[in-house]
Amino acid sequence: MDDEPLDFEVQDDLLVSLPINKKRKKAIGLDDLLDDHYKEQDKLLKKNNKKAKKKAKEKKKYEAEDVKEAYLTRIVEKCHNQLKAFGEESEIPVWGVKVFGDQKPFPPLDFPDLESCNFIQSFLNNKLNSVVELAADKGDSFLEGLLVNGWLSKLAFLSCQVEKPVAIWAFNTMLYSSKEELQNSSSDFWCGILSSGKEVDQFSVKIDWFPEYKDLRSALDTYGFLFKFSSSAGHESSASDSGVPPQNIRAWITLVTSCCLIRNKKAIFSTVEAEEIVEIIICLFLDRQFQGLLVLLNDCMKAIVNYFTDQEWRSSCENIAKFIACRVSEDLNCIQIVECVSEASSRCTQLRSAIAYQSLLSFFDGANNGEEILKSLDATNFKDKNCNFFKMYIHLVLTENWVLSNSFVEDDQEIYEMFCSFLKHCSTLISATDLRTYASKVRHKASYLLHFSV
Repeated sequence: MDDEPLDFEVQDDLLVSLPINKKRKKAIGLDDLLDDHYKEQDKLLKKNNKKAKKKAKEKKKYEAEDVKEAYLTRIVEKCHNQLKAFGEESEIPVWGVKVFGDQKPFPPLDFPDLESCNFIQSFLNNKLNSVVELAADKGDSFLEGLLVNGWLSKLAFLSCQVEKPVAIWAFNTMLYSSKEELQNSSSDFWCGILSSGKEVDQFSVKIDWFPEYKDLRSALDTYGFLFKFSSSAGHESSASDSGVPPQNIRAWITLVTSCCLIRNKKAIFSTVEAEEIVEIIICLFLDRQFQGLLVLLNDCMKAIVNYFTDQEWRSSCENIAKFIACRVSEDLNCIQIVECVSEASSRCTQLRSAIAYQSLLSFFDGANNGEEILKSLDATNFKDKNCNFFKMYIHLVLTENWVLSNSFVEDDQEIYEMFCSFLKHCSTLISATDLRTYASKVRHKASYLLHFSV
């Protein structure tokens, strides 16, 4: 048999012998290893040099930042020393006065004898009651149910009468009940009764008993209202219940508003009593706890101010202003008292101006009139190191409200010119770089007023 490969063996590449690589590998000598070693050493040296340069650059950067920080520190210290040259800045408290102290025990709520209430008995004997099945023998809950569900008001309008026992009970429930639902329902009952009647001078129902001012004042006394307080004491918050008015104060304010709106039907308050109510409402504005009741307080303020006749208001406005000015100290509270009186009506605007004027008179002991007040203000030396810009700011705001809120003062050309002169001095003589407390506020306030006054 021949040794020649078969056909399938010729075609199979795997069976074909690979050519022998006759090229021999080059032998690695000692010189080659030494060259490789030197190359690696050069690379490592370059790498270390690069790291060293980077570290030196970062170190230089940090040193430059340290120099800048030290420079800024010296500037801050210099500014701080300059501020010390004007004197240490005293802490200025915010406005606010605590007008409520410790509460007294609430009086018991005595329920009236329903058998003596004709309009309730007439309803119980009515065939309509057979449907709702109300029974007076259920006790106190019966009358409270009538009040909360609105039936008590409906019975009063149906019978055209509110008998004394029920009126007193609803009044006491409103001011002394601890249940908010009863407070609101009794307040709605009284406000609805007082506002009833299409005629200006007539009620639609006969009311056998009206609350008097002594009843309202007694409630405030029970709540812990401080009829005599010092505004310099400031507002101190406490975690205890001391100084926190009860929830019933809402109903008290609402009822006073309703009583003021029925002057044509019945004058519940005398002139002196109405003056004291204005003073009480203004004092409530000073307590930060009443910031959530500003709408109620503003409505009450407008109602009580309009309660006076034109003849009564002439003297009452000044009396109220003098009383208020004597109760507050020369701090932010006197500004708050002025600004809490809205300018919604001419009387409120007049009262606002009067309080500001009387406050200025009390702060300037030697001043007897407006001209002397403005002369004292205009003579202020703003360059004096002892110039109190905080008090100057108070005087500026009070003078603004006195002059610009009173049409009679605006018509006095001499007073108005003196006021504008004072504003010019404040806006030009106080440097923009003056860093003393309230200096910039006085300057900016005066510039603003001057822009719109001249």
